[in-house]
Amino acid sequence: MKRVREQRLAGEFRKNIYEILTTRVKDADICEMFSISEVEVANDLKHAKVYVSVFSGTDESKRKTFEAICASAGFVRKELGVMMHIRMVPELHFLPDNSAAYGEKMDKILSGLTYGTEDGTEDDDK
Repeated sequence: MKRVREQRLAGEFRKNIYEILTTRVKDADICEMFSISEVEVANDLKHAKVYVSVFSGTDESKRKTFEAICASAGFVRKELGVMMHIRMVPELHFLPDNSAAYGEKMDKILSGLTYGTEDGTEDDDK
């Protein structure tokens, strides 16, 4: 039963953290498009891992945006307590979510594969 509560809280945290970062945090370094892809809440609700995907053209701007998000963790935690009216807000640990980059890499590898017969020649039937 507790697991259902943790999943529900994680979903609410994800939605509210994104809202706080986009509307209430006034940091010029948070200028790139980003998303909160997942939140994992510990059983005791003392810690939460927040996975952030930053979409940008350059690695430097990704890094700056992610660092600015990490620096605002205390403010986000305080605002979460106000928004959600909960007694204990977990300590937020922001982590980069590299699943999109990993997916692109796997797509590139898979698109490079060719179907062929056992003798190494390509089979046009597939």
